[in-house]
Amino acid sequence: MVDAIFGVPRLARIYDALDPDRGDLEHYVAMVDEFGARRVLDVGCGTGELACWLARLGVEVVGVDPAEASLEVAKGKEFADRVRWIHGDATTLPPLEADLAVMTGNVAQVFLTDEAWAATLRGIHQALRPGGRFVFETRDPARRGWEEWTREQTYGVTDIPGVGQVEHWTDLVEVKPPYVSFRGTFVFGADGAVLTSDSTLWFRERSEVEDSLKAAGFAVDDVREAPDRPGKEFVFVSSRR
Repeated sequence: MVDAIFGVPRLARIYDALDPDRGDLEHYVAMVDEFGARRVLDVGCGTGELACWLARLGVEVVGVDPAEASLEVAKGKEFADRVRWIHGDATTLPPLEADLAVMTGNVAQVFLTDEAWAATLRGIHQALRPGGRFVFETRDPARRGWEEWTREQTYGVTDIPGVGQVEHWTDLVEVKPPYVSFRGTFVFGADGAVLTSDSTLWFRERSEVEDSLKAAGFAVDDVREAPDRPGKEFVFVSSRR
């Protein structure tokens, strides 16, 4: 099931405005150059920020996401016409022979069963050329990042052109390791509408992720830190065996 923040059109349209600093994408762009990738698969591409960025650089990009509302936002961006958009997930991909698959924004944590995660890894493995790389991030559970997901620490008011002021905050709902659930609340000043988005993430240990990659036919080449969030996340660099 797609979270409301991505799947409800009114929320998908304000997603970028509520998170305008996408410095987290810079090291993914750098890795496209590092690995000499010319064909990139963006899994869970959302509103298409990274996909359109890479398309502007002349990279052949395929963006896949199960949230149609987010894809509609993505398709309205500059350079979107250079991206191949697919409504679906990694298990529904056609043969792509991609050089590199990326999964940003901690998308790896939305798969809440071993079966769903394994199926996703198999789909990505099949979409890569032999030796192609798969790079993604996931939060380090030891850092207990969810302790910052409170209204006091996340409350904000954003003035969005064409929309008006939107109040927004996050409430921690439940911590039941390895699962953490939280709720985003959005109050639209223009008409007083209140929309919420519930999410649950799986905080996997580094060893669990490495074992799952190996079981799916990947070699774990490196585990890095996210440059913009040092010490908080694992960035896995793997390759199709």
